[in-house]
Order: sequence, then structure tokens, then C-alpha cells
Amino acid sequence: MTDYDWLELQRTAHEEFSRRLEQVTDWEAPTPDTDWNVRQLVQHVIDEQQWVSALLTGMTTRQAQGLLNPLSDDLRAEWRQHSERATNAWREASHDAPVHLSYDTVTVREYLAEQVSDVAVHTWDLAKAVGADEKLDDDLVEAVWSVFAPQKETLEASGLFASPVAVDDDAPLQSRLLALTGRDVRAPFPS
Repeated sequence: MTDYDWLELQRTAHEEFSRRLEQVTDWEAPTPDTDWNVRQLVQHVIDEQQWVSALLTGMTTRQAQGLLNPLSDDLRAEWRQHSERATNAWREASHDAPVHLSYDTVTVREYLAEQVSDVAVHTWDLAKAVGADEKLDDDLVEAVWSVFAPQKETLEASGLFASPVAVDDDAPLQSRLLALTGRDVRAPFPS
């Protein structure tokens, strides 16, 4: 993973998600992530932000789980609140400190890169679902590619992503990134 300014990329990813979130009119609409509709996708992204503060203080996922609050129906307000809390927690954390995730212990920097990647890919999902601009920030795409490309062989096996979609080697990096995570940018939507 090349040395990126992950704090700046986290800010960018959250801004990109916020812009698409403001365009939601149908919370029940399908998304490219076939497990979720728009509401469920947004709830997932918010829930991931709820974990950040607790995990960055050294809690385990089991300990942090007890601190999670149910989300209200106002998902835009929930996003703003939890995005801000997570952003502040990232700024205050030592990037070499350990974070105890459910599957491993990683550094804060590695967890931050993972979170940025998750928000970025789901921003595209949300954009596609609501008919918003699907183009992600170029620096963000490049950084997320640096996280996912080395994991190419294990992404599908993780169960978190669908099978990679075939794309040309000269396709735009965003298309290759999304294809790596099982998303077909060429497919009509909803399919």
C-alpha cells in the first residue's frame, strides 16, 4: 500500500458519500450491492462509522458492539453525526496503534485505509442506485486500488464481494477497481 494521506482521503470519501446521500429520494430502491436496498446500504456505511471511535480507543469489536446505538429514521442526520465523530477520532489516533478487528489486529493506518475503501466503493453503489454522478475522485480511486489490487485473489473468497467482473486491462482505473469488487459499471441498472 503506497503511502497516501489517508486522513485527507477519508475526508474526501465522506464528502463524496454525503453528496450522493443528499440525492436519495427512494430509500427502498435497489443498489448494485444486491444484498441491500438504499436504506440498508446507507445504514451499513453509518454503522461502520459508529465502530471507529470505540475501536480506536483499543476496544475489541465485542466491547464496541455494546456501545452501538440503533439508528433513527433520519439517516442523513445520523450520517453527519457519525461521520463527524469518526473523522475526529481518526485525527486524534496514533497511526501505528493497534486496532482489534473481528478477524485480525491491524494498525490504525490499515484500518483507516480499509474504511476509506469501504466508503468509496459504497459511494459508487449509492450513486448508481440514485442516478447520481458515478465518477469518484481520482486520488481516492487510486488509493483504494492500492488496497484492493494486492488482495485480488482473496476478495471473492472473503465473502464480502461478488466475483470479479472481466474488464479490459486498459479500462479506466475506477472501472477496474469496481470490477475487482464484483461491480459491472457497464450493466444497465437496475438489472
